[in-house]
Amino acid sequence: MYKLTNIRILTFGSDDVIESGEVLFSEEGILEVGHTVEERGGEATLIDGTGMTVLPGLIDSHVHLGMDASPDPFAKMKDESPADISYRAVQQGMEFLAAGITSVRNLGTRYNADISYRNAVQQGTIIGPRVFAAGRPIVMTGGHGHVMAIEADGVDAVTRAAREQLKAGADVLKVMATGGVLTKGTDPGAVQLSEEEMRCVCQEAEHASKTTAAHTIGTEGIKNAIRAGVTTIEHAYMLDVEAVELMLEKGTFLVPTLIAPRLILEQPGSVPDYMISKVEKIIDDHSVSFRLALEAGVPIAAGTDAGTPFNVPGLLAEELELMVSNGMDSKEAIKSATLMAAKAVKSDSMIGTIEKGKLADLLVVEGNPLEDLKTLKKPNYVFTNGRLFRGLDRIPVQEVRSL
Repeated sequence: MYKLTNIRILTFGSDDVIESGEVLFSEEGILEVGHTVEERGGEATLIDGTGMTVLPGLIDSHVHLGMDASPDPFAKMKDESPADISYRAVQQGMEFLAAGITSVRNLGTRYNADISYRNAVQQGTIIGPRVFAAGRPIVMTGGHGHVMAIEADGVDAVTRAAREQLKAGADVLKVMATGGVLTKGTDPGAVQLSEEEMRCVCQEAEHASKTTAAHTIGTEGIKNAIRAGVTTIEHAYMLDVEAVELMLEKGTFLVPTLIAPRLILEQPGSVPDYMISKVEKIIDDHSVSFRLALEAGVPIAAGTDAGTPFNVPGLLAEELELMVSNGMDSKEAIKSATLMAAKAVKSDSMIGTIEKGKLADLLVVEGNPLEDLKTLKKPNYVFTNGRLFRGLDRIPVQEVRSL
């Protein structure tokens, strides 16, 4: 059991911000939260949070566990074994936790390695973040990301692929609605899976009470995915007013991943020329689309696309800074990586806020992230399921006392 005292609490719940409060929690979850909390019997570790802030553990809504963030990750992945990818995922999970990211939504990994990784975390075999796993994406033959995907064409084949992934244990089904930057020979703006094909995937997910996500760049593919009923659209470089209105009508979330193309452009000469060429054509549209969605009130969850070139685990704070530089305020940015991200995976009853009864996924930082998002980059403490993650460079002195 732990008790945080004299600490600013960003609850993102009914109390919102408590400037000086207390949180009592254990592996059972958050036991009490408020200006003062009722003490219970037993021993607890007391942490004086003077000058610190506690907030819900961050959620990265778009990652690729096992993808190595090299200049050409798909070229590397096609020659890797399940063990290669799984071992890398274990290391990456530790890096996510060290950055205060206690949950990730994994949107594509070869061999369904992320599903096995999720199971190992749940069973306590390894230490890692909570994972909402898609396993292999569903793509058309030769479609974006086919190296790690199930290739399927037509309603029957796509439906079977969706059912295979659900049988394998996927929490979310990922589809490719358009071409992409990383896959050689695909036009990012081109339509890939059809609206009808994606609708079948969404129906199968709904029948199993699961969520869906669609990789989208071009406008027509974006609209196909929204009309098909996906839970979230990823990237969405080329939104227009009609697409935004459709998102509002259907409650579709946007996961913008603003940082991913910018990291590619920062490395000319390292990444393949075709990636640079693709990104240069669409990078300005990306910011315009984000601002269009933001101003309209589209629900937004933060994600990085970790695993893509130079996109290493733990850059979620940098993604939030980009969102703020494009018009979002700091509080809404942090909310996009906590409560809104939890809503996008339909898990806000468990995570995303600091409220009694929720799971104790918590991040403690120096200072006030509402005033300076950079404070999120150096966690003092990270707790997952009420357990202290000890992989940080520095853990402040703690006092154990009886309550």
